[in-house]
Amino acid sequence: MSDTKDTDTNVEGQKKDHGVLYIGMDLGTSRTSVSASNGVRETIYSLVGYPKDVVSKKLLKKDVLFGKEAIEKRLSLKLYKPLEKGVIKYTGEDMDADAKANLQAAKDLIGEAIRLAKPRSDELVYCVIGAPAEASMKNREAIIEAARAHVDSVMLCSEPFSVAYGLDWLEDVLVIDIGAGTTDLCRMHGTMPEEADQVMFEIAGDAVDAELARLITESCPGVQFTTQMIKEIKERYGYVGDAPERVTVELPVEGKPTPFDITTQLQQACSILIEPILQGIKKLVATFDPEFQTKLKNRVLLAGGGSMIKGLDTAVEKAMKERLGGGKVIRIEEPIYGGSNGALKIAHDMPEDYWEQLK
Repeated sequence: MSDTKDTDTNVEGQKKDHGVLYIGMDLGTSRTSVSASNGVRETIYSLVGYPKDVVSKKLLKKDVLFGKEAIEKRLSLKLYKPLEKGVIKYTGEDMDADAKANLQAAKDLIGEAIRLAKPRSDELVYCVIGAPAEASMKNREAIIEAARAHVDSVMLCSEPFSVAYGLDWLEDVLVIDIGAGTTDLCRMHGTMPEEADQVMFEIAGDAVDAELARLITESCPGVQFTTQMIKEIKERYGYVGDAPERVTVELPVEGKPTPFDITTQLQQACSILIEPILQGIKKLVATFDPEFQTKLKNRVLLAGGGSMIKGLDTAVEKAMKERLGGGKVIRIEEPIYGGSNGALKIAHDMPEDYWEQLK
């Protein structure tokens, strides 16, 4: 926990705040991003590694590694990806050793994200964390519990809501947040979204990676790769629609780097996002007030890491015109920080007495 807040009294007898650091966090399956009121913005892969034995501990000279460093040193580590489908894995009443270790990894990941925000020792830390729209109560409690070791007060919000809030798009807008584990859709109509305003499904970035891995395995005999290699290929070259260029990558076959043209496979894998997104849009539009349905269709925001797939906004807009009679899709400018920026704005706007109640 941070040190307690120092206060003194001015001539009018009012307390003067000596420091609260507000942090917005997008706790994601693939990446965790933070935006802080001191201007710091950082993102880290949601990976935590612990040395396997005394030899690896001696080599690494650390008790725990995070993110890219954990990936690079993974052969010496017991590696954890503590989040699955946007929530902490294995939460429940009876947790075995692996589940407890995964929960500890989640706590350490949140602690590292808070550390990256550079809080001062004399500051209180108030944090808003984005969670999937339909995260269970049990998992919401697990996220809050994991955060409490590192912050003075914490609250959760739905990830698509935080994106909309950060952009001040709070009325008649439909947000599509494509993460690694889940794709979340949320319609905003000037109030806090309710359950009926939100849709979540599990076809997201990880599903694209799995489909791309399957297609490459089928079409490239003897090829070898890791999940991380596939993810990096998708993030660099991923597209839907017409190919911007031929995509040729080198992957090992029996130890020898071998070029493969995976243009078609990449397009097919990324395209699996389109149909469930359209189904989610259709559901949220069809159940909206009929007088405002056209306005909602023309204010669709595409956010999250998956939104960076080239041509996805155009493809969704084209499908909306064919099946819903029209629509306008806008890709947000900062997909990596859209959620954390919005969560930070929520943290700023919450009254001080509300934070005190949460402590």
